[in-house]
Amino acid sequence: MSDTPVDKMSFEQAMKELEAVVGQLERGDVALDASITLYERGAALKKRCEEELNRAAEKVAAITLNGDGAPTGTKPVEGL
Repeated sequence: MSDTPVDKMSFEQAMKELEAVVGQLERGDVALDASITLYERGAALKKRCEEELNRAAEKVAAITLNGDGAPTGTKPVEGL
């Protein structure tokens, strides 16, 4: 597990660590207390990934297109 706080991770960092956490939990070779800690870390990582994906989706949704479908700029998105 990384020492980086989850809220400071990029999407890619959080996703990579989440995959490692899931792998450890699936193998089942982790003590119960460690499993609980891993599960909690995994839940935080999942939330971080979801937040980053939602923010990216909002940015994509803000792209404006002209009549031909070509991007012409962006419109303001509240909260970004």
